[in-house]
Amino acid sequence: MYDDDFDADEYDPEHDDDDDDDVTRCPYCGESIFNDAVRCPHCENYISREDAPPSLRPMWIYVCAALALGVALTWVLFRQAS
Repeated sequence: MYDDDFDADEYDPEHDDDDDDDVTRCPYCGESIFNDAVRCPHCENYISREDAPPSLRPMWIYVCAALALGVALTWVLFRQAS
């Protein structure tokens, strides 16, 4: 019923062998990851935006803005010609 190897004098409830202090949850999938992880090994999302590679989103914004400017410039030039 009792563990014969258990010594109550050596038991410290403040110090467990599990050491969950260096583990946290992924904000995306909720799985356990290490605190110093850059990417989640389960869902492979970057934990912070600083660690993530640059996104391609600004590039398509610049391309769309250039196309809109070109259309507006063409419209103004053809309107002045008529």
